[in-house]
Order: sequence, then structure tokens, then C-alpha cells
Amino acid sequence: MANSFCLSQCDVIGFDLDHTLCRYQLHESNKLIYESFAQYLVSEKGYSAELLCVSPEEWDFCSKGLVLDLEEGNFLKLATDGTILRAAHGTKSMTVEEIEEVYGEKREWKHFNAINGTYARSAKYYFYDNHFDLPSALLCAKVVDCIEVTEGQKYDFWKDIVAAIEHNYKTTAFKENCGTYFPAVKKNPSKYLKPCSDAVKHWLRDLKNAGKTLLLITSSHSDYCRLLCEHILGKNFEELFDIIITNALKPGFFSLAPQQRPFWALENDEEVHMLPLLEKPGWYSQGNWIHLYELLKKITEKSEPKVVYFGDSMRSDIFSARHYSNWETVLIFEELEGDEVYKPNMTDWGSSLKKKGKYDNKCTVSRKWGSYFADKIAGIQGLQEVSSLTWCCTSIRNYSTIAIPSIASIVDLPLDYKFKRFSTDTSETEGYYPYPPQALLCQKNEGTAA
Repeated sequence: MANSFCLSQCDVIGFDLDHTLCRYQLHESNKLIYESFAQYLVSEKGYSAELLCVSPEEWDFCSKGLVLDLEEGNFLKLATDGTILRAAHGTKSMTVEEIEEVYGEKREWKHFNAINGTYARSAKYYFYDNHFDLPSALLCAKVVDCIEVTEGQKYDFWKDIVAAIEHNYKTTAFKENCGTYFPAVKKNPSKYLKPCSDAVKHWLRDLKNAGKTLLLITSSHSDYCRLLCEHILGKNFEELFDIIITNALKPGFFSLAPQQRPFWALENDEEVHMLPLLEKPGWYSQGNWIHLYELLKKITEKSEPKVVYFGDSMRSDIFSARHYSNWETVLIFEELEGDEVYKPNMTDWGSSLKKKGKYDNKCTVSRKWGSYFADKIAGIQGLQEVSSLTWCCTSIRNYSTIAIPSIASIVDLPLDYKFKRFSTDTSETEGYYPYPPQALLCQKNEGTAA
């Protein structure tokens, strides 16, 4: 495989919607998601009203890449081999001694092999890998704090979290205006959504004019998708895409057989009848990548059209599209425009990218959890602390073609721009555009010094 990647070599370019094409006002959307779940737990399940109060400092708990050990009520940050780098019981950070008391001297999480390389769901753990998930991580941590006070070591709250998610996000919630989340976004979308820039809209049109087939594949239902797209792209957004697939239920869209997940035709945002195959471009619901790929062969008139897919979720987008479909994948990772990123020349940074309004620098590194990409393993069996890549960082390299902070960061590049792709044959820092994470450069320098 070549060490470079360019969009001009792709026949089909696909996009996730939420946190990929559609950027959110994270400060507001995080509060709304948290409130929607917390209010349900308090009003419907009898949880403490203390859950409704969140201090500004508590939001620092939210960090992508955490795993919730539901058996112990612990949040874990994992190294590339499954060693526990940091942990918290509820919101309270655990010491090295406390971690070893629960997980042994080597601090090995016993379920690591079950999730590594599969991202399988389980009743024993939950992986937080996208911005929609993060507010519920804080909520779950605060629930554990409450349970410690009132019920000791009984952790059976997860079913109530699932019920809160279902109440707010079920397929009919938007239409019925039920729950807290959808009514708020419908009432004031500008409070929660960031419109796409004209540069992004022009870039999408340029891709179509260059003969590329454009896909939109989202797990959001069609009515919510319509609201988002009209707000961020305009009333004529359907003209930008050859195929729109809503309620895709990723990762099942990629992992399940066509018989398990057929496509459905839509009328007035309702699924009306099942389709044995896709025969033409259009707007569909559910489905599977195999039937989609057969249609892409027909549209492109190629036996093996090359597809690239942009997404923000490692589990639902990146791993699944690469592992099951062998598509190229572009990870949208907003944290690359914040404190995590290396900026080689602050003068150039300020006069170019920042001047164009592409970088807000609002994503800060969690004080509790540290860098998403690397950390220290301290005191294992009396040894000195050593640097380690995180499991999530290794996953980016294994399953992403490249990683970028936003679509806006690449729209001014020529279509044949050659990105350095992730590869086992190249440096850990290559594959990130425009700049690699600071933590990886520090890791690289430590290795050189050693």
C-alpha cells in the first residue's frame, strides 16, 4: 500500500453527519444531552436530584476514549496493550494502589481482548468514543458517586441509562416531540448547530463536478437529518448528494448481512416498504454496505469502485467501514484543533489557518485524564514510570487512513493533494493533518533520547 492518500483517486466519497459534516456548539449540546438524560433519571427512575447540578469544573471529566467497567463502576484509560493508565471510581480518581487492588499488580483489564479489534458491545463495559456519548459518561460517574453513598457496591444503573437514551432518541421522538433533546434543537437549532462555511459547500459541489459520487450515511432518522442539513447546508442540500441513507444503525450497516439489515423506501420520513436491492440513487433508510456497493458499481461503471468515508466515531464509522468494507477512512477528530495539537510556528498558525476561522482551539486536554494519545504507566511492580501510547491512539493508526480536525481543514487543498497516510512502516506522527498531536512528538523525542 502506498504511503500517500489523495481524494482524486477515490470514486466515491461518503460522509457521516453528526460531528462530521454537522458540527455542534459543544458547550450547549453537551449540556442539553446531559440534562435530557439526568431529568429522565430523576423524574422517571427516582434518582437523586443532585444529578441535575453540574459545576463548570465537572465537565473536565468528559474525555473521549474512556471505558466504563460496569462491574466495578470504574472509568478506565487504557494503554495499547490493555494496561490501565488511569482510572476513576465514579468521578473520584483512583491511586495506583487502588487500581492494583481491583485489577492486580499488572493493572490488566480482563475484558480488553473482547473489545480490542472488535469494538463489541457488552453488558460488562461501555466505550465512550464520540461527543454524543461524553455527557452520559459524566452522568454515569455521578450516578456511581450517589450509589456509593446510598447502596454500597450495587451497580445496576445501566438499564436506566439505556432507558433514558431510548426515551430521548427513539425513532419517533423527533416526530412526537417527546423527551428533552429534540424539542430543544427544533426550537433553536442555531444554539446547538454550526452552519457549514461557504468553503465547505463549494468543496462538496467541486467534488460532484469532478465526477465523484457523494454519499451521506447517518444513523440519525430522516426527519432529524433533514433539520440538520437544512440548517448547515441550506434547503437544497439534497442536490449535493447522490445517495442519502438515514437510520443506518451503524455499525450494523457495515457488520450485518443484507438479510439482517435490508434497505427501506421512505415516504414523508416514514419507512414504507422493504427493498430487496438498491436500483438507483436516492434517499433510503437502514440498509447495508453490500447492497450499497452493488449500486456504486452501477453508478461508477467500475467493478471495484474506491470508497472513502469520513466519520467521527471509531466504533461506528472508522473501524466498521475499514474492517468490514475495506473502505478508506478519514477520522474527524476535533481535539486536533485544540491543546492536543502541535503547532510548529505560532506566527504562521495565526496568519493562515486561524485567520480563516477554521480553528477555535476550544478542545482542551482533560486535567483528570491527560492526553488522548499517550500517557505514563507508573509504578508497575516497582518499576519506574514509562511512556505508553493509548489504546485509542493505536486504533486510529490501525483503522484510519488519515485523521483531520474537521472537513474545513482540507477544503482549500487541491483534490490531488497527497496526504501521508497511517502505516506501520512510517512514524507514529504521520497520518495526522495538518499537524500531529503534541503528545506523540514528546513520545518520539523520548524514544530518540533513549
